[in-house]
Amino acid sequence: MRAVVAERPGAVELTVDVAGEDRTALAYTALVGPVREGDRVLLNVTATALELGTGGIDFVVSVAGADAVDVDGPGHIMKLRYSPLQAAVLSVEEEASPHHERMRTAESLEGTPVVWAPLHSMVAPAVAGARAAGAERVAYVMTDGAALGVPLSRICARLRAAGLLDAVVSSGQAFGGDIEAVNTFSGLLAARVVAEADVIVVGDGPGNTGTATRWGATDIESAMSLVAARILGGKPVATLRISFADARARHRGVSHHSLTALGSIVEPGAHVAVPHLADRAQRSAVDDALRASGVAGRHQLVEAEGEPALDLLAGRGIRIDSMGRSVDDDRAFFLAAGAAGAVAADLAERGPA
Repeated sequence: MRAVVAERPGAVELTVDVAGEDRTALAYTALVGPVREGDRVLLNVTATALELGTGGIDFVVSVAGADAVDVDGPGHIMKLRYSPLQAAVLSVEEEASPHHERMRTAESLEGTPVVWAPLHSMVAPAVAGARAAGAERVAYVMTDGAALGVPLSRICARLRAAGLLDAVVSSGQAFGGDIEAVNTFSGLLAARVVAEADVIVVGDGPGNTGTATRWGATDIESAMSLVAARILGGKPVATLRISFADARARHRGVSHHSLTALGSIVEPGAHVAVPHLADRAQRSAVDDALRASGVAGRHQLVEAEGEPALDLLAGRGIRIDSMGRSVDDDRAFFLAAGAAGAVAADLAERGPA
């Protein structure tokens, strides 16, 4: 290992020498222990060899000569279960948890708005949209359909450092959040009763998977989070995946993933945030897609401004992008997420009813 490039809670970014070539790698310190300059490391290079979307990085599997990772903590819930890197965490639901009693009696979100973010790159504008519209505390529940390690997410670390995001809950097999939860249901409850969020954002970590089929995408499954939110007495708020820069026809305008999720998965009556778009042709394309798919008749469409979210992020020095596209490249995409956060904050202000 040549050098440590960057550190954030739970992760260390490295420059490593692989057969004379400098490459970037990431070490999850909770899994492999500390990593120092000069250490020899074992890497998993599969995703980069296949040129998949990990951001061009390899992952440290182990550090030669390192001390064993401490397993004497109070937690007994395994994440990455039955894999070589399985790790014990103290989940928020366990009896050893200081929050056990609150979680044992928690049954309802009591009307807390829950924003579903189909892509991880929507989390930042959704959080910022909620804060710009007056939300006092915002938590993010990371589901386990994509990246499992919260420390992989640079944007979560930046939002936390900027004071925009109050807590991250890692649910299911996802790990490394401020709060560990066994599944999405208890993760949402923990965001409310432990993190005391008045707006909750939920969705997969970085690296969603798609297959150019209607049902074979991880964000289709993460849409079930809004079903969980309704069951628990929350107010479901859907973020539309909108793009006018994506080269793929199935994702131009309103993505077919959003139309499938809202047309076939999410129970009728959710709040669907529709961003104010200055371009009339773009707005017409969005309206036409929502009507033709039946989403407009199935859910409550709410128009909202997404610009305050983008202004807040820019003011805090937080740059955002999605699949290599910046705000200037695909403004409608980020406005949609900002609008969803704003809708959620407005619902939170109205109270549980």
